[in-house]
Amino acid sequence: MNAERLPPGLHIVATPIGNLGDLSPRAADTLRRADLVLAEDKRVTAKLLSHAGVKTKLANYSDHTSEAERDAIVARLGAEAIALVSDAGTPLISDPGYKLVRAAREAGHAVHTVPGPSAVIAALTLAGLPTDRFLFAGFLPPKEKARRDALTELAGIRATLVFYESGPRLGDTLAAMRDVLGERDAAVIREISKLYEETVTGPVAELAERYENHAPKGEIVVVVGPPPEQAEATEDDLDAALKEALGRLSPSRAAAEVAMALDVPRKRAYARALELSR
Repeated sequence: MNAERLPPGLHIVATPIGNLGDLSPRAADTLRRADLVLAEDKRVTAKLLSHAGVKTKLANYSDHTSEAERDAIVARLGAEAIALVSDAGTPLISDPGYKLVRAAREAGHAVHTVPGPSAVIAALTLAGLPTDRFLFAGFLPPKEKARRDALTELAGIRATLVFYESGPRLGDTLAAMRDVLGERDAAVIREISKLYEETVTGPVAELAERYENHAPKGEIVVVVGPPPEQAEATEDDLDAALKEALGRLSPSRAAAEVAMALDVPRKRAYARALELSR
């Protein structure tokens, strides 16, 4: 590869999500020629650099990096090439880094990207679910109510949903998905590109039962298919749903809930809710 100095600026470098052989020649060359590598966890990145024969100096950059430390990094970008990596995959995808990229651009420095592995994209290729539209939702909140509220916000989106999750929380997360998202196909994918890579597919309810008392090890991605197509709601369907909701909620909240559930315009649902509540 080119032995010349890298151009000054910030270089976003994707690294393997499991198999170290997935490090691209360009990524290895960028890390080798950088003046500094910013790592989420220096111990993790040190193993990768050793594998690639890279001896570039390492420094920490994470969610805990202060504004003053970030400013100091940005000040160096005019004269130095600084590479940013995460523990695995593409930086900024549910990893720290966007504030640094924004600050670098605002200061007028060049920002380059070296694309490569991403667990989100890799999981979509394994899940066997629609990929023409998808939404990456990262990690759901750990607390039950907040998790269900987040899923409720996502329930009406007509796209495949992608989440990161940990083994100990997987059973509770799948149970919440079963209760909030309803009958959908899904996939639980773990240890992508590693020796024990595993993809388990099936209805959300079946997966929730499978993992109820079994916490798998490793890095996990959950992929959930889009909501099933619904027949257009009739006036009778709308009235029945609104009457039930009005027994619990105000007209505006009942209309919002029913509009999402039946996929009807909110204005239509609200107008009818007002009529029924009089």
